[in-house]
Amino acid sequence: MKKMVTDEEVRDLINNLSVVIKTAQIHDINNVAVTNAIDKLLSVLNPLISSEKLSLDLVGEIFYLNESRVRYSMEYSSNFDFLAEEFRKRELGGIVFETTMNEDDIKTLVLAFITSGTSETPFQTLSKTLEKVPHIQVKEPRKIKEDITEFEKKKLIKKSYSNAVSITEGVLNKIKTGEGINLKKSKRIIETIVDQIAEDESKSMLIGMTTIKDYDEYTYYHCVNVSILAMALGHKIKLPRKVLAELGLAGLFHDLGKTEIPIEILNKPSKLSDEDWQAMRQHPWWGAIIVFKIRGIDEASMDLAISAFEHHLNHDNSGYPKLRTRIPLNLFSKIISIADQYDAMTSSRVYSRTPKPPEKALSIMYGDSGTKLDPHLMKIFIQMVGVYPIGCLVMLDTNELGLVFENNPDPVFIDRPRVRLITDSSGKRIAVSHKSSTGDSPGREDFVCLTERDVNGNHKRSIAKTLDPNQYGINLAEYFL
Repeated sequence: MKKMVTDEEVRDLINNLSVVIKTAQIHDINNVAVTNAIDKLLSVLNPLISSEKLSLDLVGEIFYLNESRVRYSMEYSSNFDFLAEEFRKRELGGIVFETTMNEDDIKTLVLAFITSGTSETPFQTLSKTLEKVPHIQVKEPRKIKEDITEFEKKKLIKKSYSNAVSITEGVLNKIKTGEGINLKKSKRIIETIVDQIAEDESKSMLIGMTTIKDYDEYTYYHCVNVSILAMALGHKIKLPRKVLAELGLAGLFHDLGKTEIPIEILNKPSKLSDEDWQAMRQHPWWGAIIVFKIRGIDEASMDLAISAFEHHLNHDNSGYPKLRTRIPLNLFSKIISIADQYDAMTSSRVYSRTPKPPEKALSIMYGDSGTKLDPHLMKIFIQMVGVYPIGCLVMLDTNELGLVFENNPDPVFIDRPRVRLITDSSGKRIAVSHKSSTGDSPGREDFVCLTERDVNGNHKRSIAKTLDPNQYGINLAEYFL
């Protein structure tokens, strides 16, 4: 009878394998620190192998043990991230342990790991070295596990997004009424979104969700959008998963201080007076104070408080609050500033009912690189969202209208995204198709990739110009949900 493997056992297996490799990278393989680490690994590994062989696979950024996804909390992310990176360096997709192991088996595996790390053909070197241990097999990487359809993925992402909005609304309302705050739910939903960002390589699904704006609930949607955009940018610059979760939480609560601003100022439809602006510019101060009130003053709360304080300060400190001496911005603050400005510009607000088209917002922000925004991060943000960002309405040279639905991951074709057609070349509206749960939208006829070429080698479609979806009465939610 097969033994059920618990999450704790899988976590311990990956943790101990990581520790063995880390230790062997700084000590001789026969050093007592290495042999002690190997003993701990064997104490976890062999009881699991006694019931069946074990296959530990890395698919994308997710570990699977015998085809079951490995789930873990963020406190264990350091060793998980380390082992995933070691797998990638060696072009390794998985390790199969076929029978119980002994110390010499693990030493051979670890030495094979170390020697293959500097090889020009790491997987081949690893595989050849392990030939002397026939009961350890290695596998090449495989494509990201497609165990759910695109439709189901979108449903899960939509659910996470809705939960994040609801949780944020609850936290902000409790702060306003002076109730006690517990951030456990906020942390859990952020960790879920971190997983979804890792699985969605193009990040098109989650970034697509941020195009769905709600004018009446702007504050809550804005906080969630900033959090998602910040985490997506953080993932793009390869921040570890634990750091991504901290960044996401900081993005979610960057505007906490607005709970202290009078509602008549926040909802004022006309231009703010100097007195109004003086009050509004206090919200970064209030944000930092509220963070410390909720979480106390410790290392965990510092990034949240600093991000709340600095997100309007600007790269060159020309923003607010005004400081006596110039300071370099925290990395989280730099990232959140970009996400905050982009979402704010592309949203309807009480004093700006017409949002800027995504490509116009990017153009303005690019012009602010080096002054208001970090120039390096801004370039990466543009690469992430694309020259024509998701949600951008485009006129093609075929006279078809379309919405940019997914960016091209190849930087060579950054100006050739995947587009969902709204009208045909005659101007006739294409009906929105609602697929079944087994459907897969990428194959649909109303989705086109602008890299497609005809028999003569010319692109079938190119973007002629961008348009304002508000002027055409296009409801983005109808397409992205």
